[in-house]
Amino acid sequence: MGLLAKFVSFKAFAARVAALSLPYFRSSDEKWKARALLTAIVVLNLAVVFMLVQINDWNRLFYDALQEKNQPVFWEQLGRFAYLAFAYIIIAVYKFYLTQLLEMRWRAWMTAHYTKRWLANHAFYRMELARFTQPSAEGANGDSPDNPDQRIQEDVNLFTAHSVGLTMGLLNAVVTLASFVGILWALSGDFGFRFNGTDWNIPGFMVWMAILYCAVGSVLTHYIGRPLIGLNFRQQRYEADFRHHMVRVREYSESIALDRGEKVERAQLDGRFSQVLANYLRLLKAQKNLTWFTVGFGQAAVVFPFIIAAPRFFSGAIQLGQLMQVVSAFGRVQDSLSWFVDNYDALARWRATTDRLTSFEAAMARQDSIGGGAAWTHDAQTSHGPQAEDLSIALPGGKVLLAGTSLAVAPGDRVLLSGPSGSGKSTLFRTLAGIWPFASGRVQLPPGSMFIPQRPYFPNGPLRAALAYPEAPEHYTDQALQQALTDALLPDLLGRLDDSDAWSQKLSGGEQQRLAIARVLLKAPQWVFADEATSALDAAAEKSVYERLTALVSRTGGGLVSIAHRASVAAFHPLSWTLTPAPAGAAARYRVQVGATAAAPATPANPATEATDARSP
Repeated sequence: MGLLAKFVSFKAFAARVAALSLPYFRSSDEKWKARALLTAIVVLNLAVVFMLVQINDWNRLFYDALQEKNQPVFWEQLGRFAYLAFAYIIIAVYKFYLTQLLEMRWRAWMTAHYTKRWLANHAFYRMELARFTQPSAEGANGDSPDNPDQRIQEDVNLFTAHSVGLTMGLLNAVVTLASFVGILWALSGDFGFRFNGTDWNIPGFMVWMAILYCAVGSVLTHYIGRPLIGLNFRQQRYEADFRHHMVRVREYSESIALDRGEKVERAQLDGRFSQVLANYLRLLKAQKNLTWFTVGFGQAAVVFPFIIAAPRFFSGAIQLGQLMQVVSAFGRVQDSLSWFVDNYDALARWRATTDRLTSFEAAMARQDSIGGGAAWTHDAQTSHGPQAEDLSIALPGGKVLLAGTSLAVAPGDRVLLSGPSGSGKSTLFRTLAGIWPFASGRVQLPPGSMFIPQRPYFPNGPLRAALAYPEAPEHYTDQALQQALTDALLPDLLGRLDDSDAWSQKLSGGEQQRLAIARVLLKAPQWVFADEATSALDAAAEKSVYERLTALVSRTGGGLVSIAHRASVAAFHPLSWTLTPAPAGAAARYRVQVGATAAAPATPANPATEATDARSP
């Protein structure tokens, strides 16, 4: 890679770092506290360097007193060291405390910021869809970054810690260099030699030797440690994949146990952990190679200034105190110039973490830019039911399921949505709910609407919270919660409202479906969309539940739309939307036929339904 390409790459990386870092200090609600903390940390870093300069001067006086056997000065300098050390300790402690406080506050803000963005506008859902359906610059995991939970939890923590630590370390190195290079220049004297008949004189010889020593070390460190950036990136990904699969085993423990899938899961976990170990071994070898050099570089730096300054000491040009001051100043200059060498491993981890966060940021920005699919509205003033006009729905791969479809549900309607498996019934529900991104057209959904998905979600915790989700359980009385459980045929749970558990694992499939229906009965929405909501129930329970749902929408003046394959469910739905294969050459694979269900008595279609039938393909 040429120098220009490297510069462009570095400039782009610096822009990404700025985009991640600056919002907290520029536009957050904590920006003034953040700036105050950062200013205090900078001042304390400058104070540390000032104390090091004082201690360097103390070295000269103390060791000169030893060489001259000057006891009064010796004790005087010991007393001076006591208050220098005390002041240094206070500064170092508060520097550490305020640095950690800034890291914590910055991490808290970034975590809240990314969590809010990830959960806004269904981005978390659409990113998972994109992850498995579209190509990605990251490789095999789709257009969305792998393991967003790990990026928010771990990568944000690493980014803030490394950003503050490395930035303050670099500042400290620059200020230390500026403070000690003059001291070293004055103490090192000139170096004269004769070459090819000409006398040469090099002023500030020790400074030039420190620069040469560290320049060679920095170049070699970069070439030796360059593989660490990619290895750290992959290590974080493999660790997160391994942890994610273990979580899935825990969540689906019953299904895996019933299928006797332990060997398969063990093999998959072993495979993922093998990736962790294999990459870690490569990372370890790369770190070993870098450690060989950096440790050797550091050890050589201990004696290097003695070797350079020894001729002047033995010739009597400088005393022991000056020699120790030269060595101390050289060490400070060399440490400053060796910042890149000493922090290369941390820089590699920081670069990998930054790349992971910037790709996560880019993925969320893409979700913000593509919008939410069909033009979806949630109009509280409408007197109509759910409506869809000129609706086209596609799969993530681009295949069109429906095109130019218009549908409507009027108050009092109970509609059965049916069709072949894979025809897009659930996808139509997702589009009506406003979460399916691969759709176009116009959808209007009244605010009093609830969807019952095939796999209902229940947060771990008290049963009352699982029942009231996503609202706070305090919004409902115990009597209302218990009545909803009774109506949903869950009498065994009446006394467990305050029990905390993993309900998605502890309840059977039928109990989970009934708990999801209890949630609907509790909140009494006007419009209900049920996706195979009773597939795990027996006929008697299903009949009882649908009687409750039918009574609910009749009472609220709304309607009911269900996806189901059983004739017993069809009996509760006089109207039907049937997905049937479209003729060859049509714009979509399916079309919607609107009519009366065969299992229910024919009823006169309301005007909205008649319009729907006329506009359906």
